Amino acid sequence: TDYGSSLTVSLPAALQPHQPFQIIVRYTTADGPAIWWLDPELTYGNAKPFVFTQGHSVCNRSFFPCFDTPAVKCTYSATVKAPAGIQVLMSATQSTYLEEEGVYQFYMEYPVPAYLVALVAGDLIHADIGPRSRVWAEPCLLPTAISKLSGIVERWLTAAESLYGPYIWGRYDIVFLPPSFPIVAMENPCLTFIISSILESDEFLIIDVIHEVAHSWFGNAVTNATWEEMWLSEGLATYAQRRITTETYGAAFTCLETAFRLDALHRQMKLLGEDNPVSKLQVKLEPGVNPSNLMNLFTYEKGYCFVYYLSQLCGDPRHFDSFLRAYIEKYKFTSVVAQDLLDSFLNFFPELKEQCVESKAGLEFERWLNATGPPLAEPDLSQGSSLTRPVEMLFKLWTTEPLDSVAAASSADLTKWRTFQTVLFLDRLLDGSPLPHEVIKKLSECYSSQLDSMNAEIRIRWLQIVVRNDYYPDLYKVRRFLENQMSRMYTIPLYEDLCTGTLKSFALEIFCQTQNQLHPNLRKTIQQILSQGLTPLPAINTTAVTTDTPAMVLEDKVSEATNGAISLRDVNVSA
Repeated sequence: TDYGSSLTVSLPAALQPHQPFQIIVRYTTADGPAIWWLDPELTYGNAKPFVFTQGHSVCNRSFFPCFDTPAVKCTYSATVKAPAGIQVLMSATQSTYLEEEGVYQFYMEYPVPAYLVALVAGDLIHADIGPRSRVWAEPCLLPTAISKLSGIVERWLTAAESLYGPYIWGRYDIVFLPPSFPIVAMENPCLTFIISSILESDEFLIIDVIHEVAHSWFGNAVTNATWEEMWLSEGLATYAQRRITTETYGAAFTCLETAFRLDALHRQMKLLGEDNPVSKLQVKLEPGVNPSNLMNLFTYEKGYCFVYYLSQLCGDPRHFDSFLRAYIEKYKFTSVVAQDLLDSFLNFFPELKEQCVESKAGLEFERWLNATGPPLAEPDLSQGSSLTRPVEMLFKLWTTEPLDSVAAASSADLTKWRTFQTVLFLDRLLDGSPLPHEVIKKLSECYSSQLDSMNAEIRIRWLQIVVRNDYYPDLYKVRRFLENQMSRMYTIPLYEDLCTGTLKSFALEIFCQTQNQLHPNLRKTIQQILSQGLTPLPAINTTAVTTDTPAMVLEDKVSEATNGAISLRDVNVSA
C-alpha cells in the first residue's frame, strides 16, 4: 500500500514467555516519504548534496523497519558512513566520529517513538549558543542563526524547567535545514529541525523554537499513544509554549500571538463547517488515512483551549504548572491516552473531582473531546489589548464606508508594529477580500513600499491580498517574491491564490521559469495546483528553461494528499 506492508516474523515455538530474543532484518532503502535527497542546487551554499529525514507521523517506516506507532517506544543506535566533508547528525543523546573511517555512531539512551528518529547530513557547521545548546547550519547561514539565537535558547529552557521540571534530554541543539524542508519545525529530541526560511521572521522564529522546546516535555517525554489524540502532544505543547512566552516576554505578547492563531482557527472553522469531524479533538482515524492529514489548527488551538480551560479550573496557572510537572514525572518515556491525563488531573485536584467539574453542563470533558465545532470556551486575551486594539482600529478604518484614507493612513505606523500585529491586520484584510478597488489602491499607496522591507511572513500576506484583489500594479512583486522562494510555506499559498482567480497563466509563466530551483516534491504539488480545472492541459512549454528533464505534463487530478484537504491559502498560518 501507499503506507507500506507489515513484516510478520514467526517466533520459534520453543521460545519461552518473556525470554529475550533478537531479530535481524537486512534491508535496503534509497527513497521514500521519510527521506529527502537534495542536489547541491537546492541548498543555500550550492556546494554539496544534502539529505534529511522527516518521520512524522508514519513516514519512518520507509526509513527503517519499525513499530511505526507512537504507542511503542524504544532506544536506538545507528552507524552512518558518509563522504569526507559531510557532517551527519541524528536525534540522539550520544555520538562519536571515527574520522579515518568516515563513520558516525549514534545512540539514543531514552525510549522514543519511531517518528522521532531523525537524520540530517550535509555541509553543516556549528557554534555554541548556550551551555547545552549549539546551532548547526550551512556556513553562509551560521552567522545569522547565531545572531538570532545566541543566549536566548538557554533562557527558554530555564523558564521551561522552572515550570515543568528538569530537561531530560541532555543537549538541546538546533539544525537549520534548506527551504525544501516540508514543514516549519520538527521536535526531534536533542536536535530540533527548523526551516532556514524562518530566520528572517524574528517573532515567528521565537514562537516556533519555544514550541519545539515545549515538546521536549509534551510529545517527546510523554507521547500520545494514538494518532487520533494528537492534541495530547500539540495542545499541551502549545499551552506550555505560551506559559514560557508569558514568563519570558510578558502576557501582552502571548495574548497577541494567541489572538492571531485563534483568528486562523475560526477562519478554518468557517471554511470546514462546524459539523466537520476533523474539528473533534478525538478524531476517528479511518483505515488507510495518513494521520498527518488530520493535523490541523484544531489539534493545536482547540487542544490548547481545552488545556487552558483545565488550568482555569485550578484558579491559578501555577497550580496547574505543578500538576503538569507531576504528570510528566509519572508518565515520562511512556505513551498515554486522554483518560490518563484527565484522571491524573482529577486525582491531583480532589476538590475539583468532588465538584464533578468533568460533568459541568455545556463544558463536559467528554464534550470537549468528541463534539465538533469551535472550542467550548476560549481564553481571556484582554491582557493583550494594548497590542490588539490598534489592529482592530486600523482594520475598521480601512473597511468602513465611505473610506477616509487620510485618517486610516495616519492612524498607525506599521514600521513600529510587532510582526504579529501586522500579520493579524493583513489576515483580516485577506478575509475581507476582494476589497473595493479604491481601498486596495489606497492600501498599496500607503503600505506597499513599507512592506517590501519587512519579513517574508508579512510580505506573503500582502502579496496574497494583491492577488486576491487582482491588483495588477503590484503583480511584479509577486513574481519577484516567487523567483526568490524555494520553500513550501512561501510558494504554495500564492500559487493557490493565483490559480483560484484569473491569474493562472501568470502563475504558469513564473513556474516555468523557477521550477528547477524547487524540490521535486514541491514541484509536483505546484503542478497539481496548476492542473486543477484545466481539461485537457498540454505539456508545459519549457523551451525558455534550461533543463535536463523532459517537458512536464500537468495531470488533471489532485493527489491523495491534497484531495479534500483545506487549502493553505485559506489558513494563513505557518506553524
